[in-house]
Amino acid sequence: MHLLDAWTSLSPLDSLRLLGIPLAVLIATLLPGRGIARAAALVGAACVALLHEMSAPWTVRVGWTLLWLMVALWAGAETRESARSRSVRRGGFESGVLALPLGFGLLALLLAAVSRQVMSPVDGRRAALGALVLGAGLLHLMMRRHVRRATLAFVSMGLGLELLAAAARSADVTHVGMPAGAPLVGTLLVAALTARIAAARERFAGSPLVSEAHELRD
Repeated sequence: MHLLDAWTSLSPLDSLRLLGIPLAVLIATLLPGRGIARAAALVGAACVALLHEMSAPWTVRVGWTLLWLMVALWAGAETRESARSRSVRRGGFESGVLALPLGFGLLALLLAAVSRQVMSPVDGRRAALGALVLGAGLLHLMMRRHVRRATLAFVSMGLGLELLAAAARSADVTHVGMPAGAPLVGTLLVAALTARIAAARERFAGSPLVSEAHELRD
């Protein structure tokens, strides 16, 4: 109940500021399209800029904001897809039927683990938000089969780790845990590799869709 009280004590504006990122990523998961992906990344950049709960130096917050803006440019860019890509996309319903309950189940487990911890309201919100953002990114990665827009999922998961690490640092009396900004560096590397793979797939396979990998022939 302490976790629920920590959230219900917030004003509607603060609730929207905190929940904007997981809601935007969830919408981009359920609704396809590069415009939706770009809008979700822009919402993420705006919310991160106001996310003082990250408990990190301003340079780290600026870095996350710039990374979300880069994702908005990359994930929202027009791609060259074959006619077969549009037909393959219809098969996404089958993967979504499995991924959606699995993703929500994993998210529920994360939130249950957070709710069992005794934390201050600030740390409780920070840890719960980290679990929500990480879970939303994981769900996006499982449901959307677009390599270019997978950068949105990885950046969301990285931000979730940053928030969870911030909550852990507040209880780390030895101060030997993960430093602020470490998840940002790791996420930047993963996003760069994902963008490189997406560019290669678009160039050589003609489509950024993962599903078409099974249709390639030598």
